Amino acid sequence: MLEKTGVPTPEQVKRAAPTEDRLKKGPVAVVECFQSIPCDPCQYACNQGAIKEFVDINDVPIIDHEECNGCGICISQCPGLAIFVIDATYSEDKGLVKVPHEYTPLPEKGEVVTGLDMAGNEACDAEVVKVQSAKSLDRTPVVWLAVPHDCLMKVRGFRRKGGAE
Repeated sequence: MLEKTGVPTPEQVKRAAPTEDRLKKGPVAVVECFQSIPCDPCQYACNQGAIKEFVDINDVPIIDHEECNGCGICISQCPGLAIFVIDATYSEDKGLVKVPHEYTPLPEKGEVVTGLDMAGNEACDAEVVKVQSAKSLDRTPVVWLAVPHDCLMKVRGFRRKGGAE
C-alpha cells in the first residue's frame, strides 16, 4: 500500500505507535518512517538516546518510547516530516499532536483548523495551541494541535479553514 499510495498500512502504523501505558506517561515521539532510505538526522537530534543508533544509514529508525521524553527536537530534523509528538495527558478530553508544518502563512494560536489523516482526509477539528518557529528548528515550524483523544493517532497534518494550507 505504501509504495502505491504513499499511505502506510494500519499494521505499519500500529507497529510505530507507543503502547497505551506509555501514552499515559506524557508526551512521546512517534516515528512513522517506513522505508529504507539513506537518512539518519533523527538519530543525532535525540539527546535522550531514544532513537537508536543506525547500523546502516539506510536503516529505518527505531525508537524506544520508554526513553523518549517527548521534547520534539527530532520533529524538525526529519527531512521526510515523518516524526511527530503526541501527548495524551494534555487534558481530560483532548490530547496534543505536534506536527511539522512547512506551509505559509503559519496558523495562529487559538485558530481552529481541520486535522488531516495520513491520506489528507479530514479527521476532526483541531485547535492550534502553539506555533514553534525558531532557527534551532532548522526553519521547520512545529504546530501544536489540540484534538479529541480518538484523533491522536489519526491527525498527521492540518488544513486551515477556508482552504488555505
